[in-house]
Amino acid sequence: MSDHWSPATRAVALGRPPHAPGAPVNPPLELSTTYVAGGDRLYARVGNRTWDAFEETLGSLEGGSALAFASGMAAVCAALDLAPHGGVVVAPDGAYNTTVSLLDSWVATGRLAEVRRVDPSDASAVARATRGADLVWLESPTNPLLVVADVATVAHVARSHGAISVCDNTFATPILQQPLDLGVDVVVHSATKYLAGHSDVLLGATVTRDAAIEERLHTHRTLTGGVPGPHETWLALRGIRTLALRVERSGDNARVLAERLGAHPAVTRVRYPGWGAIVSVEVGSVARADALSRGTRLWTHATSLGGVESLLERRRRHANEPAVVPEDLVRLSVGIEDVEDLWADLRQALDALA
Repeated sequence: MSDHWSPATRAVALGRPPHAPGAPVNPPLELSTTYVAGGDRLYARVGNRTWDAFEETLGSLEGGSALAFASGMAAVCAALDLAPHGGVVVAPDGAYNTTVSLLDSWVATGRLAEVRRVDPSDASAVARATRGADLVWLESPTNPLLVVADVATVAHVARSHGAISVCDNTFATPILQQPLDLGVDVVVHSATKYLAGHSDVLLGATVTRDAAIEERLHTHRTLTGGVPGPHETWLALRGIRTLALRVERSGDNARVLAERLGAHPAVTRVRYPGWGAIVSVEVGSVARADALSRGTRLWTHATSLGGVESLLERRRRHANEPAVVPEDLVRLSVGIEDVEDLWADLRQALDALA
C-alpha cells in the first residue's frame, strides 16, 4: 500500500511499529551495543533497529535501500570508495568543498589517478570527461553555485561508459528529486541538513537499488566504523516526519526572497534554480559580503544549511572552497520563519551596503 502513498505521507507513516493494540506509535530508541546470541543481531556496528526505521523511511522516499552513516562525509567517503584504487572520478568543478578536499587527498596519495572537473550542466563536457572514468559524482544543484545538471542524461552517459553514477541529493531532498528514478546508481545525503532539519544531528546516508553496491557500502560502513549513534538516527527520523512541510515552506520563502534580492541595488547577481531553499547572491566585493553576513539580526551567520532557521555565510571564507566560487558570494539557507521578517532583516543589511 505504501508504494502508492505520496512522499509526504510516506515521510510520516513509515518506519513505525505495526499497528497493534498497546503498541507504541513511534519506534523505540534502541540503546544497546550487543545482543543475546542466536538471534538476527550480533553487534551494534552491524545493525540496530533504530537504524532500520530510519533506513526504511528514507529508502522508500528515494526508491531504494538506504544505509545510515555517522555523517554526510562518512556517506560520501563510502560512495566514492566504490571507485577502484587508481581509478578516475568525474566531479563538478564547484562541488561541496569537503568532497573536493577528499578527492584531492586521494589523488595526492595515489588512491585515485585523476579527478576530472567539469561543469555539470554541460552534458557534452560530462560525456567527454566520462570516457575511461570509473565513477561520476553529481550534485544537483551544486553547493554553493546552484548549478543544475540533467541528471538523467549524466546517469545514462555514465552507464554507457561502465561508470558508477552517484548523486548528492542533499539540497533537493527526495521531496523534490529522486535520482534513482533518473537512472543514478547511488544517492548520498548529508542527513544533518534537510532530512533531520533542526541543526542538532550529525548523520549521513546512502541509497541504492543495486544489491551488489549496497553490500559494498554496508561492508565499508562495518569495517571502517562509520556508523551512526541510535539517538542521532532517531532524531533524524523524527525530523523526516515534517520534511515535506519544511521543504514546501522554506522553498516558498526562497522564491520570494530570490525575486526581491534580484531587485535590490546592492546585489549584483542572484543564483537560484527556481526551486529548493538555497539562494546564493553576489554583492560586489569581499568587504560587502562580510558586512552583509555580519549585518543581519534574524539571519544567523553560520555554516551548514537545511535547518528550520535561516543561515548565511560568505563561502570563500573557507580556505578549501573551490576557486570557481566568487569571493563575494554569500550563500543563504532559507528557513521557515515568516518571509516578511526574513526580508526586512536582509533589506536593512543590504541597504547599509549602499
